[in-house]
Amino acid sequence: MSARRIVSLLPSATEILFAIGAGDRVAGVTHECDFPPAARTRVALTSSLLPGDAVTAGAIDRHVRASVHSGSSLYALDADRLSQLDPDLIVTQELCAVCAVSYEIVERAAKRLRGDPRVVSLEPTSLEDVYATIAFLGELTGHERRAAEVVAGLRAREEVLRRTPRDVRPRALILEWTEPPMSGGHWTPGLVELAGGTPLLAHPGANSQTLEWDAIAQADPDVIVVVPCGFDLAHARTAVDELAPNATWNALRAKTNGHAYVLDGNAYVNRPGPRLIDSAERFAWAFDDAAALHTTAPQPSGIARIGR
Repeated sequence: MSARRIVSLLPSATEILFAIGAGDRVAGVTHECDFPPAARTRVALTSSLLPGDAVTAGAIDRHVRASVHSGSSLYALDADRLSQLDPDLIVTQELCAVCAVSYEIVERAAKRLRGDPRVVSLEPTSLEDVYATIAFLGELTGHERRAAEVVAGLRAREEVLRRTPRDVRPRALILEWTEPPMSGGHWTPGLVELAGGTPLLAHPGANSQTLEWDAIAQADPDVIVVVPCGFDLAHARTAVDELAPNATWNALRAKTNGHAYVLDGNAYVNRPGPRLIDSAERFAWAFDDAAALHTTAPQPSGIARIGR
C-alpha cells in the first residue's frame, strides 16, 4: 500500500514529492522546505538552533564545528506536532548532520508514534542516485508513472548539456563554503563535468572538504563558482563580500579576470533533487560566459558575476 500521509524532513525530498504529484499527501515539512511555494503551506516541524549572532560564514562554521564535536544537534524537531500529524511515511537522511535534522532524532521521535510509520533515509551521492531516489519515492507513493516522466525529462535536459559542443573545458573550482573554503563534494563534480568543465580540488561521492587558500592559488582555476551551502543569492553575495580582505582570493586569476560567479546554493547545487539539472545549466552558463568574455547570452536566475 502506498503512503497516504507523509512527513518530509528533507527539502530535496519535498521537492521530489511535489514534482511527482504526491504533494497533496505531504502533511509536514522542515522550516527550510520552500520549493515549490505550496510546500510553505505545510506544517513546519523543525527549527534551527543556530544562535542569532552566527550570521557570517566564519561564525556559522565555528558554531557548526563546536556543535558536531559536542554531539549537539543543529536542528530541533517538534515531536508533539509530528505525533499530531500521524504520518505513515517519514522521509529523512543520514548523509549530512549539518544539512538537516539528524536521523537519530527522527528515529527516536518515530518510535513514540502510535502508527509505527515507515522511516526512509535517502542518501544520494550522485545525479544517478537522485534519479533512483525519484523513482523510489514514486514507488512508495504510488506515483511511479509521473516519477518516470520526471526522470525522463531530466535525462533529456542532461543529454542536451552533454551534446553541447565546447572548444575548451574550463578548470572550475566550486566553493561550497567560503570561511574556511570548502570543496564541491558528492554530486557537484559530476555536475561540473556535465556542464562542460573540469572540476578542481573536488571530492566526488564524498563530503565536502576544507581547502587551504595556498592550494587554491596553486590550482589556479579558470572559473570559480561560489555556492555556499544553504545560502540564497543575497546571503551568498554577502559571504563573497566577507572575502574582501583576503589577499589570496583577490589575486586569483579567475577573480581578476572577471570569471568568478556566485550562485544561490539554497535553491541549486546543495539540494539533491530535480533542480540539480538547473544547477548544471547554470554552471554551463558561467563556463560559456567566461569563455566568451561575458557574452550576451541570457543570464539565468540565481547566478551573478562577482566584480573584479
